[in-house]
Amino acid sequence: MKNMQNSPKLESRSTNPKHGKLKVLYTRISSLDQRTDRQRINEKEFDWVIEDKISGSVNFFERPGGVELKKLVDDGLVLSINIWSIDRCGRNLLDILQTIKYCSEKKIQINFVSQGLRTMDDNGKENAISKMVISILGILAEMQREQIREAQSQGIAIAKARGVYSGRKQNTKETTADFLKKVNNMKALELLKKGYRGSEVSKILKMSQTTISKVKRLGLNQTN
Repeated sequence: MKNMQNSPKLESRSTNPKHGKLKVLYTRISSLDQRTDRQRINEKEFDWVIEDKISGSVNFFERPGGVELKKLVDDGLVLSINIWSIDRCGRNLLDILQTIKYCSEKKIQINFVSQGLRTMDDNGKENAISKMVISILGILAEMQREQIREAQSQGIAIAKARGVYSGRKQNTKETTADFLKKVNNMKALELLKKGYRGSEVSKILKMSQTTISKVKRLGLNQTN
């Protein structure tokens, strides 16, 4: 595959894929210190493994791994895509359904391993029942994420009311180390080191160009 140096983690598992096409396993985790072991069960059964380390708030085909997967799909090299769970397949229900629609139009089956669902049958016909179940589970996953965000906001509000949370103190200066330890800044730095342009990183992580420039200036200079 081309441009491997600037790509997410890709692993070839076979030099002779079935029907000349790839059976792909896609995995995603949201932080750099997490592992994908659970998502990579029976990974030896697949011809190609794509691993994304990025927030689930990014649209599927805008993630580094999603971009690489779309290239494979558009080049007609993919037989099927296997993903651990539905919530790994998009940032919300709309994105999940758009990802499924795009692949279904190209006759590519998506298998959701933990739920035991597949988007198409063996004859390449869209599975209406699975589509309905996927929609329901996608809505539930979206609701769960919203509940987590609300709980976090409520926790901060309660902490502020009790006087135990006030954010950064006034007239204090954030150190370079603290700035670069922030989760999104770590992800941005990792992508910059892989050769992504600042504008690309800004789009992928939904971060301002100003912050990306600061990450580039402090992080890359520090590692040189």
